Formats: sequence, C-alpha cells, structure tokens
Amino acid sequence: MNGVLVIDKPAGMTSHDVVYRVRKIVGERSVGHLGTLDPMATGVLPLVLGNMTRLAQFYLKSDKRYEGTIRLGFATDTYDAEGEALGPPQPVNVTVDRLREMALRFMGRIQQTPPPFSAKKIAGVPAYKLARKNKEVSLEPVEVEVRELVIKTLTGKDAAFQAHVSGGTYLRSIAHDLGQELGVGAHLASLRRLSVAEFDLAQTHTLEKLQEAATAGEAELAALFVHPRRLMPTMPAVTADDETAAKMRHGMAVNLAEMSKAGLVKVFAGQNELIGIAARVAGTLFQPKIVLV
Repeated sequence: MNGVLVIDKPAGMTSHDVVYRVRKIVGERSVGHLGTLDPMATGVLPLVLGNMTRLAQFYLKSDKRYEGTIRLGFATDTYDAEGEALGPPQPVNVTVDRLREMALRFMGRIQQTPPPFSAKKIAGVPAYKLARKNKEVSLEPVEVEVRELVIKTLTGKDAAFQAHVSGGTYLRSIAHDLGQELGVGAHLASLRRLSVAEFDLAQTHTLEKLQEAATAGEAELAALFVHPRRLMPTMPAVTADDETAAKMRHGMAVNLAEMSKAGLVKVFAGQNELIGIAARVAGTLFQPKIVLV
C-alpha cells in the first residue's frame, strides 16, 4: 500500500496514535507523518505509506498554516490548555489593537525557544520526558520564520488568530511569549492546522471515513489517496519512456533532455506511477535520488 493520505486529526490523539490506527486500518506497516500535531490540536496531518515514506525528506521544512485561540490571563507549564497553570489568573486589560501591535514583534525571522514539554531532544532524551520528571530542561533557541500572525478578534480573554509559519515553529511558544510580553500570561487554548505544504483541509479524511473505505474494498480505499501528480507541485515532472523508466527502477543514471535547467525532477511511468526523484548531475544527465518502485 504505497501513497499519501491526508487525515483530519481529531483532538485527543497524538500523531503517533493516528499513524498506529492507519497501520491497522490499511494493513501497511510502513507509515509516517509529515509534521507532528500536539494531542489537543486538530487538522491536516499528511501520512506517507509504503515506499512513499521516502518522500518525507522533501517535506522537512514545509510551511504550515493554522488558526487557533490564545487565552490571556495565565501561562501553563506546557504552554497550552493541557498543562498546569504557572500562577493565579491575572486581570486582563488588553485591547485588540494592543494585541495586534504586540503580535507584530513575532513576525519575520525570530529566535524561538521550544516549549519544555516538546519532542526536542536533550542528550538524546525528548524534553517532555525530562519535564515530566521535574528535571531541568534547557533548550537552545532556534531560528524560525513567522510569515503571518493575524489577531482576528478578542472576545473576553480569548484571542482568535491565523498564522503562516515555517517548519519547526511552535505556536505554543508564540502564545506563551506573547503573554510574557503583555505581562498577563497566556497559553494556546486551541489549534487547528489548515495546511502543510500543498496539503490542505479539502484533501483530508477522517479516520472513520478511512475505516469505511477500507471495509468497502480496495478501490474505495485507493480513491482516498492523493494523486501522485499532485505531490510536490513546484518540482517539475517528466513522463519517462519504457527504457528510461527501466533504468530509473534500477538506480541507473538517465538522460532527461527536456529538463536541462531543473535540479530535481519527478519521474513518472504513465500518468499515475511515480517512479522516483532524480537529481541533475550535469547537463541533461540525472541520477536517481530516490526510487519508489
């Protein structure tokens, strides 16, 4: 079972929980995801299955879009609604204009410290495992890019926002740091991912729908997969003849005359079969970078 599925992750499940469920439903052991979502978060969770797991390397730094709610008034140890409050509630006398002004400070390339309850590793150990044992968690700031952070509304203590960020950005940290800047504390109350790279909510399926399709038959299940031609749309594609396709499958260099200016190329056999990704060596000579079949 090779392909890409986009699941609408429900709240309360980890990304690994979703991977485990999909493995059971489709009967494919090799399943991975393209970007972790915290348990409380919902939305776009792309999964790569079978040989398509080899495509994950091309999505490591993919942009992501979100909508969610930041609750002002107190911070939590996890930076979200699932953590313990770090102090008593504070009075919130902040206008939406003030909030929007402060949000501008987080735009562009910024240095961001990941939350202590995160999967970032310290000496090979995930930070959240140390935090749960009340051990010191010291994480180094990393550079991320916030392309958009828009405060839509402020209702009471809840600020609705939309964000467009680079891979590796923690919206939890933005919520926490914003609360620190305002002096009232804040945490991420809700989060829904709208897109990852080229995948968006319109392509998602629930786990229930996936189960129904798998029960109905192979054709119904296959219909839920993203068409291979829609993957990595910014990368040029070429349809190989039989000889070129055979060479690609065996990891041999191939001549792609029409792709002399491309760096990486998706190579197809026919309309539906993605054979692999080839990297230009020189001129029109390309070497397979990954082979999928």
